[in-house]
Amino acid sequence: MTTNATRQNTGHSPEQRLQYLEDRIEIQDLMVRYGLGQDLHEDGDNDVLEQWDSVFAPEARVDYSVAGGPQLKDIPFRDLVEVMRAPDGSMSGLLKWQHFQGFSTVDINGDRAVARTQHLHTHKGDTDGQGWNLIQTGFFVDRLERRAEGWRIVHRTLEIIWMDTFATV
Repeated sequence: MTTNATRQNTGHSPEQRLQYLEDRIEIQDLMVRYGLGQDLHEDGDNDVLEQWDSVFAPEARVDYSVAGGPQLKDIPFRDLVEVMRAPDGSMSGLLKWQHFQGFSTVDINGDRAVARTQHLHTHKGDTDGQGWNLIQTGFFVDRLERRAEGWRIVHRTLEIIWMDTFATV
């Protein structure tokens, strides 16, 4: 059975509709935990995996090549932590940040699902005493599987709609 936000109320039993809602809530929680993994670990605390291990399947891969070139295409999600959080990583020049995940559209087909989630990511940095902000908007497109421990992302693709950096006073 495939269900999604636009079709889920027609032709399905009350039990199927409740299962769909339960699955959507669990998947939405995954999206929020991804952002929390980023945001709860500022100031040199790089233990993002505290949250991400409950978001991604152990073998999950991510494609963030739109933000960092071919070296970020289909890499293990744990490698992304090093790319971002290493001393010379992509987040090393940032002072503060916050990652907002929007609500997801979710298509569920049994124990597999595809979710598309809007995001707004804000970053505050400083280069040679000059402050700046970076804003990024876009989507995460996720393939998910229901596992014994719950829904997990098995593949994530980052899509960027726009990004802008501007100086702060």
